[in-house]
Amino acid sequence: MGSRKPGPPGRRVQLHRALSKLGWGSRAQAWEWIRAGEVRVDGRPVTDPLTWVDLDRQHITRAGQVPVSPPTVVLALHKPRGVVTTRRDERGRRTVYDLLPPGLPWLFPAGRLDADSEGLLILTNDSALAVRLTEPEHHTPKTYRATLTGGLTPEAVAALRRGVDLPDGRTRPAQVRVLRRGASGALVEIVLTEGRNRQVRRMAAAVGCKVRRLVRTAVGGLELGDLAPGAHRFLDESERKKLLAGRRGERGASAP
Repeated sequence: MGSRKPGPPGRRVQLHRALSKLGWGSRAQAWEWIRAGEVRVDGRPVTDPLTWVDLDRQHITRAGQVPVSPPTVVLALHKPRGVVTTRRDERGRRTVYDLLPPGLPWLFPAGRLDADSEGLLILTNDSALAVRLTEPEHHTPKTYRATLTGGLTPEAVAALRRGVDLPDGRTRPAQVRVLRRGASGALVEIVLTEGRNRQVRRMAAAVGCKVRRLVRTAVGGLELGDLAPGAHRFLDESERKKLLAGRRGERGASAP
């Protein structure tokens, strides 16, 4: 990044997020560096991590150093249950970073899975890709398999497909397919095109069900496949393109 450039504004983010996007470290680490006076914007020290900056057109340094562009890394991780999607955990739980090999550039998760959820998690240092996968306006589909308890009635399935009312607003229509029914519940595949906090669990609760197990099986057109829990693999260019591909057809949108 050079000094301020002429022209239209670029990406506006808060300073602690800017340092993370530039590859220096986590937002929590960036917060500490900013508070300690190590960060300058256009040559001026800034100690408020919530300061808004133009990531494309302002010159940001830390301890006098400019960011060095590392090679682009995109990897798929099978997050096990009980592992948290954060750099450090105050309760001492394992994090997704404990599952990665040493020597990688700083990576951040493109979307999250809560501690009780499992499945496909994408980590990358490509901020543009992360935006495409996570920002609501892009509607990148995420596919889940949810084991539900409670009575999953046809009316409940129809409600999930239409969208249900949550405290933070009505959910977007979802593709829902009942894979198996049993005396104690059902196995359901659900495809969402938004990523609210604990959304599948809250949607299930809104129709009178509870999620016993939740596995994310695909992001865009990339599937988890046979990747073992706790394992990861680096994605090649063709697989990165799959991440941005939409759901193949409308499979399951109206299945009973």
